[in-house]
Amino acid sequence: MSTTETAPAQTPSRRKWIALAVVLLAAFLDNVDSTIVTVALPSIQDDLGADFATAQWTLAGYALAFAVFLITGGRLGDIYGRKRLFITGVVGFTLASVLCGVAASPGVLVGGRLAQGVMAALMVPQVMSVIMTTFDQKEWVVAFSMMGAVLGLGGVTGPLLGGVLTDLDLFGLGWRAVFLINIPFGVLAVVLAAWCLPESRSDRAPRLDVPGVVLVTLAAIGLMYPLVQGREQGWPAWMFAVMAGALLLLVPFALYQRRRHGKDGSALIPPTLFRHRSFTAGVFVVMLAFSGITSFFLVLTYQMQLGLGWSAIRTALVTVAFPIGIMATFQIAWRKGTANGRAFVALGTSIMALGTLLMIVLIETQGPDLTWLQVAGAELVVGLGMGLCSPILTNVVLGDVPPQDAGAGSGVVNALIQFGTAAGIAIVGVIFFSLSGSGSGDRAERFSDATAATLWYNAGVFVLVALLSPLLPGKKPAAAEPTDPTGERPGHAVDRLVPDGV
Repeated sequence: MSTTETAPAQTPSRRKWIALAVVLLAAFLDNVDSTIVTVALPSIQDDLGADFATAQWTLAGYALAFAVFLITGGRLGDIYGRKRLFITGVVGFTLASVLCGVAASPGVLVGGRLAQGVMAALMVPQVMSVIMTTFDQKEWVVAFSMMGAVLGLGGVTGPLLGGVLTDLDLFGLGWRAVFLINIPFGVLAVVLAAWCLPESRSDRAPRLDVPGVVLVTLAAIGLMYPLVQGREQGWPAWMFAVMAGALLLLVPFALYQRRRHGKDGSALIPPTLFRHRSFTAGVFVVMLAFSGITSFFLVLTYQMQLGLGWSAIRTALVTVAFPIGIMATFQIAWRKGTANGRAFVALGTSIMALGTLLMIVLIETQGPDLTWLQVAGAELVVGLGMGLCSPILTNVVLGDVPPQDAGAGSGVVNALIQFGTAAGIAIVGVIFFSLSGSGSGDRAERFSDATAATLWYNAGVFVLVALLSPLLPGKKPAAAEPTDPTGERPGHAVDRLVPDGV
C-alpha cells in the first residue's frame, strides 16, 4: 500500500549525515544485541542458576518479540512520526538492557529480553524510513551501502564482544556487561536524534491491526512456550493441546485478515500476497533456512564451553569465522545473484549443509580432541554458503510479487525470518538439551554425541531449502526502490548480512 508522505523540513547536509550515523548506531546495537548474548549463555545460566529453557528464551525471546511487532512498529512510525518512535524505541531498548544487566533471576532476564525485542521492533523500522525521507534518491546507494557495512560489522562484533566482556569481568560485572554496555550508546543516540533527526510521517498511514497482532501473538506464544518448556516439565498433555490450539488460531487469523484487507486494506499480513505460489513457498523456505542458522551456533556454544571446556572468548574468536565467510562471498551474491536468485539460494544452502556435515564428522571423529582450527574451518564453510544466499533471499522471494505489494511482502518476509529464528532455537533446544542431559559417559562425551546428533537437523533443513529452491521465482526481479521493512513502500529490502541470534 502506498502512502502520502509528510516531508520533513529540509535538513542541512552535514546534519543529515549525522542523522544517518545515529540511526545506523541503533541498527548496530540491535544487530550486536541479537548476537552478543549467544556466547555468554553458559555463564548466564551458571550465575543465575537457570535451566536450559531460560537460555533458549534469552536467545529466542528477543527474535520472537521482534517478529511479532516489527510491522506494527513501522506503522506506528508512519502514524505518530518516525523520529518520535525512533527515540521511544531507543529509550525503551536502553532501559530494557539495564533490566537485563541487573537481573537477579531468570524470569527478570527473560522479561528484559522480550522488552528489548519489542523496543527494537519500534526502533529498527524507522532506520530505513529515515534514510528514505531524509536523503535524495541519488544518495540512497551510499546510505544503504553504509547500512550494509554497519550490519556486517555488527555481526562480527557481537559474538567477539560477548566473549571479551564475559571473560574480562569488567568491574566484577561478568556477563552483565554484555547488556550494560548499551547504556552509553543508547544515551548518545537519544541526544543526537533529538538534535538532528528530522520528523516525518505519512498523511494516509494505514490503521493499526490490533486484533491481528493479538491473534498472531497468541499463536506464536502458544507454539513457542511448549517447545521451550516442554522438556523441563516432562511434556504434560496440556502442552500438546496448547500447540494444537495455537495452530487452530491461524484459521480465524487468516479469515480476519481477509475481511480487514477487503474493508480498508490495513491487514497486518495482506492475504493477496499468498495468491502468488512462489511467495507462499518462499516464506516457508525463509523460515526453514533461518531456523537452521541461529540454532547451529546455540548448539556449538554449549559444545565448546561445556563439552570442551573452552572459555567464552575462545568460543567467540572461533565463531567470528562465520561472518568472515559471509563477507567473503556476499558481494558475489549482491552483484550476480539477482538474475539467478534461486540458483544462488540452492548453491549457498548446499554449501551450508556441507559445512554442517563437516562439523558433524569432525565432532564424531575428534571428540574432546577437537581443535579451534577445525571448528573455525567448518564455520567458515557455512559462512561462505550463507554469504551466497542471505543478501538476496528476500528479493528472490518477492520476485513474482507485483511492485504495489512488494513493500508489504518485504515486511512479512522480514518478520518471518525472525520467527523462523525463534522456532529453530526452540526445536533444536528440545533435541540438544534432551540428549546432552541424559545417557552414560562423561560430560565431554555426552555433549559431543548430543551436538553431532542435533546438527543433523541443521544439515537437513539446509538440504531441504536447496531442494525447495526451484519453487522460488526464476526470473530476474524488477528493479525498484528500497523498501521499508515495515511493508509500507514498494521496492526491495536490504537484508541483514548476518541474521539475528548468531
